[in-house]
Amino acid sequence: MSDTADRQELARTVRAVLAKHGDRSALRRAIDSDLGYDEHLWTLLCEQVGVAALAIPEEYGGIGAGLPEAFVVLEELGRTLHAPPMLGSAVLGAQAILLSGNTAACERLLPEVAEGTRTLALCWADEHGWETPGVRADGDRLTGTAHYVLDGAAADTLVVVTNAGLYEIDAAAPEVARSVVPTMDPSRRLSTITFTDAPARPLGIETVTGRLRDIAWAAVAAEQVGAAEECLWMTVEYTKSRVQFGRAIGSFQALKHRMADMYVLVESARSAAYRAAAALEEDSGNPSAALDLAAARRHCSEAFAAVVGETVQLHGGIAITWEHDAHLYFKRAHADSQLFGMPHRPLARPA
Repeated sequence: MSDTADRQELARTVRAVLAKHGDRSALRRAIDSDLGYDEHLWTLLCEQVGVAALAIPEEYGGIGAGLPEAFVVLEELGRTLHAPPMLGSAVLGAQAILLSGNTAACERLLPEVAEGTRTLALCWADEHGWETPGVRADGDRLTGTAHYVLDGAAADTLVVVTNAGLYEIDAAAPEVARSVVPTMDPSRRLSTITFTDAPARPLGIETVTGRLRDIAWAAVAAEQVGAAEECLWMTVEYTKSRVQFGRAIGSFQALKHRMADMYVLVESARSAAYRAAAALEEDSGNPSAALDLAAARRHCSEAFAAVVGETVQLHGGIAITWEHDAHLYFKRAHADSQLFGMPHRPLARPA
């Protein structure tokens, strides 16, 4: 998303914090931690850079910069595979509350979200995906199970998409049961959350799932661009140092061609992701904007998968070992391709 001077400076600042405090050993510790992310790193990003406040309006304690600026942070996090509550809480959770139009809830919840002291989790999908909510509302009571919840096991407040609108509930309520589920991608923790006649606070009856899906697709596309670019340069550096037949393998023309193709995929994915971020700020009823968001979702997923596949191939056997990070990027690529669903219709533009 770094297409302006301010965004480029934001990207450099976030990258510097990640380089100093979010190295590979920190990622491994985060994966094995109780929270599933590096709490110290998240605190630094919130206090020193203000990442959680970027997409929250100033009247609710945020910076009011906008979603494209939040996506800059997600792109940088994608490079490292760190998955603090930026996507689940500061972007999706906060945007759900804003979309509800409930001013009282915004004033009560968002200042702490902007500070990074309160974590939200968006409860949405049923066991089959994001087409229908997994939780039903009967008055102010919630029943059902939300699947694939980002940061659900560690969140302070749950924002629940139901058949009757949005609801808010304390994650520690006795009628709420949370469990971490095993996933292919260990770097992003998902949970199931079950509600058993749980009392909740209504936030609004507006249908917001379409807009939330658009935001989710654009956000994941930004992450995928960062991760794909990291895979590219990881591969370039490896082929400079790996010697075979008396030469660095990066000097072989066939491998140069493959890395050039990876570069083209990364840059085309970047263009698609940036266009998707811009489309979010346009009229939501614009068919062209909807097409741009769907195209970014599909192309960035396919480009990331292709790039990381080449990364594994060009690294050889070492890439599938726990000691090397290539397998983590491979798992993230294939898990991301399923996260929040995919467009159903073909993306051919009409004549």
